[in-house]
Parts: sequence; C-alpha cells; structure tokens
Amino acid sequence: MADRAPAYSLGSQGIETGAELHWNLTTAPLVEHAVRRAEGLLAKDGPLVVATGKHTGRSANDKFIVRDAETENSVWWGTTNKGMTPDYFEALKQDFLAELKNKPELFVQDLFGGSQPEHRVRVRVINELAWHNLFIRTLLVRPQVHELADFVPEYTIIDLPSFQADPARHGTRSETVVAVNFSEKLILIGGTRYAGEMKKSVFGVLNYLLPVKGVMPMHCSANIGPNGDTAVFFGLSGTGKTTLSADASRTLIGDDEHGWSDTAVFNFEGGCYAKMIRLSPEAEPEIYATTKRFGTVLENVVMDPVTRELDLDDATLAENSRGAYPIDFIPNASADNLGPVPKNVIMLTADAYGVLPPVAKLTPDQAMYHFLSGYTAKVAGTEIGVTEPSATFSTCFGAPFMPRHPSVYGNLLKERIAKGGVDCWLVNTGWTGGKFGTGKRMPIKATRALLNAALDGSLNDAEFRTDPNFGFKVPVAVPGVDSAILDPRGTWADKDAYDETAKKLVQQFIDNFAQFEAHVDEGVRQSAPKAA
Repeated sequence: MADRAPAYSLGSQGIETGAELHWNLTTAPLVEHAVRRAEGLLAKDGPLVVATGKHTGRSANDKFIVRDAETENSVWWGTTNKGMTPDYFEALKQDFLAELKNKPELFVQDLFGGSQPEHRVRVRVINELAWHNLFIRTLLVRPQVHELADFVPEYTIIDLPSFQADPARHGTRSETVVAVNFSEKLILIGGTRYAGEMKKSVFGVLNYLLPVKGVMPMHCSANIGPNGDTAVFFGLSGTGKTTLSADASRTLIGDDEHGWSDTAVFNFEGGCYAKMIRLSPEAEPEIYATTKRFGTVLENVVMDPVTRELDLDDATLAENSRGAYPIDFIPNASADNLGPVPKNVIMLTADAYGVLPPVAKLTPDQAMYHFLSGYTAKVAGTEIGVTEPSATFSTCFGAPFMPRHPSVYGNLLKERIAKGGVDCWLVNTGWTGGKFGTGKRMPIKATRALLNAALDGSLNDAEFRTDPNFGFKVPVAVPGVDSAILDPRGTWADKDAYDETAKKLVQQFIDNFAQFEAHVDEGVRQSAPKAA
C-alpha cells in the first residue's frame, strides 16, 4: 500500500533491509497476512486468536533502560528500573539491525501515543509478525491518512520475537530483552511474543516525557458521566479497572493509560486490552461483545479447533488471556478519546485479606499516601507455593512503567487534586467476610452501586465513620447496598482473626512506605495507618 508509506522511510532512519515492507496496513489485510503466515486462526465469530508461547505476560526482569547522561539523574534506578550500559545497547542495536536486513517481510505502523495533540508522541513500530503489527495499531492512536505522508517518528520500536539476546554480549539476564534508550529514542524488544511489551514501552516513554511538561501520566481507566463529570480509576491488573470503567451509563475515555493536563484527561491509546479469562456476558456485556467481533485480537484464549468456538473459562494456555480491540468497539466510547479534568479519582484495590472496606473517602494527603503505596493483593494459588494472600505494593499503581521517582508523580497528583477540588475514593473489589479461601469476592453489583453513589455526588451526603486502622472515612449506610458489607470487621465470623489480619496488613503498609517518607511532607506521613 504505497499510498500509506511516508516520505520518511526506514532508510532515512539508517535502517537497511531487503524485506518486503508492509506500511500502515489496516485491520483486514493484517488479519489476512497473520492467517496466511500461520500466526493465528479466525474464531467462529471473527476475532483473530493467537498464542504467545511461554511468555504470557510482561518480562519485567528483562527490561532495561540505557544509563547515560540523559537518564543518570532523571530515572529512579533500582529493582524496577535497571540500567544497561551504552556499549551493551550499541551491540544489541547492531545485532537487531543485522536481523532486519535478512527478514523477508516486515510490517511497519506509524502511530501516536496520546490523544491530546499537544501532548502526544509520534511512534514508529517495526514488526516481524503481522499480528503484532495489528495489535499495536489497535492499541495506539491511529493517524488520519493525510497525517501519514509526512510522518516523522520521534521514537521507534523494533520488535523481533525471533531474536535471541546473548547475556554476555548484550548485558541481558536471558535471551529475552526489552531495552529502552531515551537518548537515541529507540526501543528494542526481542525473545518474547507477548505483544503487551510494545504498548507498555510507549506508556513508559510518556511517563518519562510528560511530567516535565506538568502533565500527570496515569495507569488508570477513565470515563465521563452524563453531566460531563470525568472519573479516573487507578488500579493494578485484576482490580477491575477495565470492567468498572466500561459502564453503559457513562462514556468511556479509555481503559488503561491516560494523561491529566491543565485542560483534559486524555487517553494514551486508541484501543483496549482487557482480561478475557472467565469473562461474563452478564457482568461485563460490553467487553464480552468484543469477543465476537472481527478486528479483535485474542491472546491465549482456548478455542475448539473444529467449531472455532471460544472457551473463555479455560486457563490452559494462560491465566492472563487477553483481548485487544479498538476503543470504538465499546458502544459508548468517546469519539475524541478525551474528556474534561476529573471530578472524582477512584483507587481500586483487590484486598485478598478482606480487611479494607468496599469504599472509603480520602483526603488529598491520604490520596497521595495510597497512590504511592499502590496496594493490592495476590490470591493464594496464583503462584507455586503461595497458600496465603500476599500483599503487592506497586507505587503509583504502575511501578514497572514509571521511570522517574514516584514522588514526581505523587506530587503531581496531589497538586491536581487540590487545584481541582477533586473527590478521592478507595474502592476494594477484593474479599469480604474473611480473606481469600474463607470469605467471598465483593459483589460487583455492590461495587457498582457504591461507585455510582460516589460519582453522582450522593455519597458525599452519607454519614461516615473513621476507620480505626487506616483513618479514612467509611460510609455507614448507602441506599441500595447492604449496610453490613460496609463494615469489614462485622462481616467476619471470627473478629479476633480480623483484628490480627488487619494488624498484619497495617504493618505491611508502614514497612513499604518507609522508602517514600523522606520525599513527602508531614501531612502525607500522618496519613499512614496506625499500628496497634
């Protein structure tokens, strides 16, 4: 499709290849190429079904940022952001470029990261797999045809799943690598077929660039109410971020990555990336409907080879089965992928300990405390040897994607909350009546009713009590919600066991927050839960 090839070619970037180049293909031809190349199969109702092999999620331990003059003092180095020397990256780059020379076919997309024009980044993605190219075209913001002709990328991603890194030559941990060079504006991904690495790499770039402009990058979903009130939903994977934002009564801005500028909340993406495992047509009808659409990419979803019927309940290939689809597959999605600055901030946690209430109101200081904490809990059985729930703290609800120090993002959030008079809520979508194994999952109907009361403002008029462990305000009664569920201790048959579990969780919060105490003011420090 020569008419979709930009004047600024790969050769203009110093990339030589004899490959047949497929420039900026649309959905149908990319699906055709993927099927022709045996990369995936079409399911009964139209989606493309693919398998990612041994990597069914991000390879967090194989991600590196080049440590040089640009990043030495701007990146928060540590276990999350690991450094790679410029020399190792140069060797890696040369080997990637050598691989590109010999590929028979390559698929290239020119895309935007960010829907607000003044804050977006131009990204070129080069893939050896057609379905990867379809995935990233689905997930990022697609330029208009007239914008392609003079497209000049700011950042380039080269994704070669067949590439095997050499730890001795490239300074990697294994044959898998995700290497980000902010000076050269180049990202190299090899040794993994998990397509989510591409989208999260763009997220990391925006998380690095936007704070300098005073824009708050967020790992969150966002939607708009009928009165034009925007809400953002922070949360780690599995807390309900995508599910709760896909609400038929509200307009969806996006399900995963956003920026908060002076004038808008804007989606970084043009698509959604939802968990598919055990997806319910009753609880999540809008998302479920995307599994029956041509143009959806389903990763690691089990399919009958004869009938091509999907089995969303089968976790044989992965617990983390996923679906990627354009945002306009959700019926009430925003045409512009953006909305007004928010009136409500929701922080979602799936507390498998059963300690936290289903909803609590936070002050700005408490909001910053819980934002920096980024708490959720893994349930027993998700990893070999895990028999008890385990606390997970991922600062800013997205530590793996935050190159700068967490206080940079935390202070931006606190400033924007205070400036806009934003209401902040902590919502527990986890367990009630006991921890995982004893209690049961918080009913989604109750969560939605509490959220609706928070978002329409009526929850502000409720009577509140102060939680004795965490100090935040908890409503005593909410219309349409069983009041018993609002007091987590009361839902436990064994009150002593609740107290002991709460004491343990409080201490884990305190221990985790020690790393941030020197970077926050006294009000935030005083928002910590109190050890008994």
